[in-house]
Amino acid sequence: MEQQNQGQTAVNEWDHIRVEKNPERKTATIILDRPEKMNNLSYIARFHLNQIFEQLNKDDEVRVIIMKGEGTQAFTSGGNIAQFMERHPEELSVLHKNVAAPERSPKPVIAQLQGYTFGVGLEIAMACDFRVASETTLLALPEIKLGMIPGSGGTQRIARIAGLGRAKDMIMRGRRIPAEEAYQWGLLTTVVPQAELESAVQNLVDELLQYSPLALRVLKQVLNASQEGPLSAGLEIEGYAYGMLRSTDDFREGVEAFYDKRKPNFKGK
Repeated sequence: MEQQNQGQTAVNEWDHIRVEKNPERKTATIILDRPEKMNNLSYIARFHLNQIFEQLNKDDEVRVIIMKGEGTQAFTSGGNIAQFMERHPEELSVLHKNVAAPERSPKPVIAQLQGYTFGVGLEIAMACDFRVASETTLLALPEIKLGMIPGSGGTQRIARIAGLGRAKDMIMRGRRIPAEEAYQWGLLTTVVPQAELESAVQNLVDELLQYSPLALRVLKQVLNASQEGPLSAGLEIEGYAYGMLRSTDDFREGVEAFYDKRKPNFKGK
């Protein structure tokens, strides 16, 4: 279903997910679109999310991806709990692979957060590269209150970013963490007043668009891959990527622009 909205074009319609491209801004915005249910995500929507990223990853018109929730109440309040009772345990055990789609994307992914960011919503946000949040944002992984644990990366990413002690305090108690505390823990990139949220995200987009898309892609791969092994392995990965980028057109353009005292024109080559 095609539609026009303030210069943006919808790519496709999924299960309560809307995707809009803005060719002028070189962005695509993935909108969790179920405001009457606080953007609650169905089981199938997680698979759709993975498919959406696979499409956008191949789209040369898109350099930055934004994720947001429709309305002002929530990024998403979490998943549809009742649907999980209908699924086989083996199906549930691989859900983390779909939720990790933002992390796998070669492009920068920004989570635009406000209001409730619970359960799988927080797990999706933690798989993004940047989390720009309004002061209204509340983060929580409340699964323990249902006799369950987070199952789509929440325990691992919270612990790696905020530390094991804080992860236990948050997840084992089902605590709701307000935006400012989450920022102090390192879970959020920045926190701004609600009225400034959109502009803060667009300012970050402007900044990212200044840089070589090739260098950003390689840098994201290096940072993510190095988390999986020892420092020595990370240094090897970094060194290899550094040497490889030496031969790119973008690096040559960056050096020439530096000496010419002009803005570089990166083309991702």
